[in-house]
Amino acid sequence: MAAGNHSSVTEFILAGLTEHPGLQLPLFFLFLGIYVVTVVGNLVMITLIGLSSRLHTPMYYFLSSLSFIDLCQSTVITPKMLVSFVTEKNTISYAACMTQLFFFLVFVISECHMLAVMAYDRYVAICNPLLYNVTMSYQLCSCMVVGVYIMGLTGATAHTGCMLRVLFCKADVINHYLCDLFPLLELSCSSTYINEVVVLCFSAFNILTPILTILNSYVFIISSILHIRSTEGRSKAFSTCSSHIAAVAIFYGSAAFMYLQPSSVSSMDHGKVSSVFYTIIVPMLNPLIYSLRNKDVKIAFNKILEKRSFL
Repeated sequence: MAAGNHSSVTEFILAGLTEHPGLQLPLFFLFLGIYVVTVVGNLVMITLIGLSSRLHTPMYYFLSSLSFIDLCQSTVITPKMLVSFVTEKNTISYAACMTQLFFFLVFVISECHMLAVMAYDRYVAICNPLLYNVTMSYQLCSCMVVGVYIMGLTGATAHTGCMLRVLFCKADVINHYLCDLFPLLELSCSSTYINEVVVLCFSAFNILTPILTILNSYVFIISSILHIRSTEGRSKAFSTCSSHIAAVAIFYGSAAFMYLQPSSVSSMDHGKVSSVFYTIIVPMLNPLIYSLRNKDVKIAFNKILEKRSFL
């Protein structure tokens, strides 16, 4: 990076998750294992939902889309992260960094809205069960999924476009294991006012809107469950939401810890650890949460295994 020439920035150095030499190899195998489980788990979920007619419902259509988002998000982040554990200097070109930032934002924003869509689906299923098939039509479900990806693409384009106008003239070491918004803005020597305004506006929409949708949906869901007289009915209604509640709690809890704490060197170091949960751990856990706690998925999986055994 030539001094005094801001436009000549060609690469950054990703600091990685930790600088302790003794942890590099164990962490490499740990996250390699997590990545393999993530890829296999989400591919199995997508394939299972596609092959099993029993799972051709709006709930599993959305779950298939969530698995696709998780698979792509993990693939955008984890392979480059693994490199940092086995190389002394994990460099990434300016173009590759902006590309990673763009796709990371596409999928993380899409996941925010997909979780809200899934909450609305559970609201309709529990609060208006007789109208569920009419309300959650194939056309509406398709439009909602397309809308989720459009919002992801719109937010990512806005953030990445603003990042491209930032001049970098400080240290070229990104204090993170991926190219994220705040670690990149820390390296800027030009005004980041526009970036901060864009972050504030889009965060208000991409975080508050899904959260409010999820909260409102579960207020009505809980109210409906409490009006169910039989214990068995309440248990069955709650079981259809428990997996989604767990996924929402892990995703938003870790993201909030990362982005809602005071900015400092120490908080960024702690933030790297917390961001591991919503960028790497959550994509691995989602297929496990939705399969281990779901009878329909277990039955569909067993039927496919039985068909394969007869072939």
